[in-house]
Amino acid sequence: MEEFKYSGKMKRYFQAPIYMIALFVVGDALMYFRNVTYGIVISVAIAIYSLFVLWLYRYCSKKMHQEIVDFATHYGMVQKKLLDELFVPYALMDETGKIIWMNYEFSRVTGKDRHYNKSITSIFKEITREGIDKAKDDNFSINVSYDDRLYVANMRRMSFPAEYKNQARRMVMIDDELDTLIAIFLIDSTELEYYKTEMENQQLVAGLVYIDNYEEVFDSIEEVKKSLLTAIIDRKINKYFQNENAIVRKLDRDKFFVAIQQQHLRNLEKDKFSILEEIKSTKAGNELEITLSIGFGAKGETYVQNAEFARAAIDLALGRGGSQAVIKEGEEVSYYGIRGKEIEKNTRVKARMKAQALREIMENREEIIIMGHSIADVDSLGAAIGLFCAARELGKKARIVINTVTTSLRPLVEQFSVENGYPADMFIDSEKALELASSRTLIILVDTNRPSYADCSKLLERSDSVVVFDHHRHGTEQVQNPILSYIEPYASSTCEMIAEVLQYFSDKVCLRSGEADCVYAGILIDTNNFMTKTGVRTFEAAAYLRRCGAEVTRVRKLLREDMAAYKARAEVVRHAEVYRKFFAISVCESEQLESPTVVGAKAANELLNIVGIKASFVLTEYQNKIYVSSRSIDEIDVQLIMERLGGGGHLNVAGAQIENSTVEEVKQNIKEILDALMDEGEIDL
Repeated sequence: MEEFKYSGKMKRYFQAPIYMIALFVVGDALMYFRNVTYGIVISVAIAIYSLFVLWLYRYCSKKMHQEIVDFATHYGMVQKKLLDELFVPYALMDETGKIIWMNYEFSRVTGKDRHYNKSITSIFKEITREGIDKAKDDNFSINVSYDDRLYVANMRRMSFPAEYKNQARRMVMIDDELDTLIAIFLIDSTELEYYKTEMENQQLVAGLVYIDNYEEVFDSIEEVKKSLLTAIIDRKINKYFQNENAIVRKLDRDKFFVAIQQQHLRNLEKDKFSILEEIKSTKAGNELEITLSIGFGAKGETYVQNAEFARAAIDLALGRGGSQAVIKEGEEVSYYGIRGKEIEKNTRVKARMKAQALREIMENREEIIIMGHSIADVDSLGAAIGLFCAARELGKKARIVINTVTTSLRPLVEQFSVENGYPADMFIDSEKALELASSRTLIILVDTNRPSYADCSKLLERSDSVVVFDHHRHGTEQVQNPILSYIEPYASSTCEMIAEVLQYFSDKVCLRSGEADCVYAGILIDTNNFMTKTGVRTFEAAAYLRRCGAEVTRVRKLLREDMAAYKARAEVVRHAEVYRKFFAISVCESEQLESPTVVGAKAANELLNIVGIKASFVLTEYQNKIYVSSRSIDEIDVQLIMERLGGGGHLNVAGAQIENSTVEEVKQNIKEILDALMDEGEIDL
């Protein structure tokens, strides 16, 4: 047996009798001064005690050592047996993830021999080298699966002091060189995850179903056929949702409430809400197609919150032009059925109501600031000019925020000079706007409904009074709590919407010819000379502006571009890449161009004039962003493509602004999205 040495408390415990001898000797010496007889007696006793202690150390130490070793060995065997037969799967790895030892339960769960000494990654693919490295610094947990069972794998780092290393080596047979081990134990979470999934699947989800164009459809058919058409619509809606065990209740003539389990909502998602297409085929004397908007709210903390999510979802669906299904799950929003064109409303009741509401709001504000999106275009400027005229009619001071006056805007902006009777501070930059703004300032945002796209997004945070006018579809990002929001995706442009509002704003509103030119130019640009997204109300708005003095020839002169821009647009078309026979992708170089994004948008329109091209994408790198302009004629929903890039827009006109990427990366992303949509059947050519 190797020499056994004690340390610490154990050493002091065994040496205590020897220390006592010294103490007794000192006491005995003092006793001799008091009584010699007693001193002699105590000396004899100390001598006997000393002999006994020495004998104990001499003849019994080996036996004592053996008993301690036997106890430690027995204790270590008990520990080893407990680890071996522990019900929890347990194993030890080195710092690289190589398995050194495992207990019986770990061997049973993984089906590996206890002498298996390969990497843990060979058993659980979810455990990577990065996860093992995390376990070195801190405890780390990860969900893993094996043989259709789910586990939570907990990994912990363990270090062995020198005094415990021998015992650890005897228990698990580790190498002498290892000072650090990583312990891993598995917790079976299969049943827990199953019940969690079941509970989630059985949660009730709230939904709202609206008929988008109820008034238009029912006003166009005979009275005797209205009840028949109503019955057919109700039956189709009830049958579709009741097939998934949903409860459907009619709230109004054109509104329904739906309660459905979440697992059945997933089936509707897989079906891509086929009721949207099915309802369009409903005919009972009606010429117009019937369209639905559907909104579901899920994953709320309460049923009330699910109902609030459903309300927000239906607002998104309506704000995107109808014929949509929107699911809002907390902060996540999913869209279905976005191929359809926006539904144009024949009635102007909404425009009149918004005009009256805007008038009341303006009358109660002293300071009005109008703002468009960053790198303002003609539509943004025209809408702002129209609202400036509305404020002037009420005798209110209004200012327009423009940070960048591009070459396409300069001829229009130069009309509003002091010499022509306009205030010197009619146009201001963001810095000046932030100085003027307060909580009582009315902020009007035009031609965008995304705060991040605004020319000065901080301005929206300064005021409690924000009004939004826009013709783009709603996205997940929105202005929070505007006091008035007028978003109509069916409109060709924001200028069209403003022209309608001005007609109901006041009987006395009369635009000057230059102002009418500016609003008319916005419609002209966004409709590509009345070839895209034009409806009856588009021409009615143009007629109103013509009556106000807008001159087509004058507007055409204002919108002419310089030679450099014209050549750049031609270069974009010349270098376009045709991808998969139907998609044109090109890049607009921004060098020596003052308005490269405008050139890119015009080039995207030009590319559609090429035979066989169904959608075009022009990328422009400008001010540390990649601007994407996408266009199509009718078959391709470019909004769906742009939304996957983080942008949005309309069925045939859309775009995106991308940061922290290169032109080549964005181009590759567009190709991958096109491939994915064609594989998913969203694009069928």
